[in-house]
Amino acid sequence: MMAQSTYLLGVNPAELERLRFQHTVWGPVTKTFFDRIGVATGWRCLDVGAGPGLVTVDLRERVGESGEVTALEPAQYYLDVLEQEIEKRRWTNVKMIRGTVEESDLPQKQYDLIFARWVASFVPDVERFLERLVTALRPGGVIAIQDYYYEGLSLFPHGGPWDRMSDIVRAYYHSGGGDPYVAGKLPALFRQHGLRLTDFTPTCLSGGPSSGVFQWAERFFSLHTPLMAEKGIISHEEAEALLADWEAHKRNPDALFFSPLVVDIAAILKGEHS
Repeated sequence: MMAQSTYLLGVNPAELERLRFQHTVWGPVTKTFFDRIGVATGWRCLDVGAGPGLVTVDLRERVGESGEVTALEPAQYYLDVLEQEIEKRRWTNVKMIRGTVEESDLPQKQYDLIFARWVASFVPDVERFLERLVTALRPGGVIAIQDYYYEGLSLFPHGGPWDRMSDIVRAYYHSGGGDPYVAGKLPALFRQHGLRLTDFTPTCLSGGPSSGVFQWAERFFSLHTPLMAEKGIISHEEAEALLADWEAHKRNPDALFFSPLVVDIAAILKGEHS
């Protein structure tokens, strides 16, 4: 997440609920990524752009009492949600830092794992973002990023206004200074910063109108298609046509939604145990 005033997708109750549902759909992909990395008891982890702490909670359950998880998040609204969860669980080893990677005073050579999901694609200067993270990673530690290579998004059957949605969403990301192809840039940036790539795994989820991924997409596009029109990326008439095309597919039991590619990218900082 970016600061409340700049985060493209917003900081509000509607977005909070969308994020919670999103985690039910994509959380298993993230957990499988953590399995491959080998996140273990005792690890010190930084969850970058933690939002309401959905991944923070998952990480805390993995690292246990002997580990530590820090949630870095600029929006106080989301930190308040996470604080309530921490208090409910009576955890004493989950910390919170309010701020962005670029603005925060992160400890040096501290973390065994630095994780960011759907954060790098919103960052105007991803190289500076990565530089700051590398200084906070201990030698032999892992940086793990889940983010878009924004291809593959589609609805089947084809032939309607929705066929343009990939281009529209990419323009939406660019309007906020982000990069919908950030996953393609990260391996080279990792190498430049002394990181050894260990994982590059793309995932596309697909399903019909009753599937979780179809409903995930509906929650995003029903909320953000009108906002795209408000920003002038599309006209209000185009927004109405896109939503009507979506509704027609939703009524078709044979329709399929294909998600854009989400790539798991992990790298180890060269040094101890690398």
